[in-house]
Amino acid sequence: MDKDKIQLFEEQPIRTAWVEDEEEWYFSIVDAVRVLTESVDATAYWRKLKQRLKAEGNETVTNCHGLKMTASDGKKRITDVANTEQLLRIIQSIPSKKAEPFKLWLAQVGRERIEEVIDPELTIERALETYAKKGYSREWINQRLQAIQVRKELTDEWDRRGVKQGVEYAILTDAITKAWSGMTTRQYKNLKGLKKENLRDNMSTLELVLNMLAEATTAEISKQKQPKTFEENRIVAGEGGAAAGEARASVEKRTGKPVITSKNAAQLHDLVTGLITDAKKIN
Repeated sequence: MDKDKIQLFEEQPIRTAWVEDEEEWYFSIVDAVRVLTESVDATAYWRKLKQRLKAEGNETVTNCHGLKMTASDGKKRITDVANTEQLLRIIQSIPSKKAEPFKLWLAQVGRERIEEVIDPELTIERALETYAKKGYSREWINQRLQAIQVRKELTDEWDRRGVKQGVEYAILTDAITKAWSGMTTRQYKNLKGLKKENLRDNMSTLELVLNMLAEATTAEISKQKQPKTFEENRIVAGEGGAAAGEARASVEKRTGKPVITSKNAAQLHDLVTGLITDAKKIN
């Protein structure tokens, strides 16, 4: 776990901690309660709320656990924490004007999800809109949407071969990524200074294309070899990634530059913006 950090919500401190193994932010529930209720004794408020929710059979409270966080006296103490999803559910049980925006947001997310199930094209349209708002170029967005399709075809193939979602998906993805980039997914994220963010959303166009090639090749090899065990699937994943690794080596030999960059999405966007500005000045 990373050292706990203070984050501000409306200028009020909330203790948080990043758990590396889970790739998850955890928040001090007492701190969140204090901000939402403006209670003099947020600890007592949370204790009573916790008892009531448990009595109601609320699984969210049951699943919450404790982490050591720095108290006001500077000492580390076990503190009840919740991840983002758990905290949003707890907030729904707190009568607070400040909680209303969270409730409205949850309702909106739920409504959009239902709409997308009815009309899958809405997912693509919203993805386009979201990436455009973040400043990505049209060319990059087109590549990213294609990468999403390639990834879906790969996971569909894994499903057919009996690969389980979650840990097994992650292991095979690591095998692909390591074979073409020389790094595991976590190492790749660390290089770019990422935590919870999506790695593909922080790749350059060339990185994205090579990752897409690795996954597409893995899916194609799997269709041909039809692996029956997880170990056979892992070998296929390595072969697919290796094919893209060979392409990467060829590109680097011809350009004399490394394909993999430590720049994340924000830095890549600043770089492109700067190049465009310089070009306008020259013209």
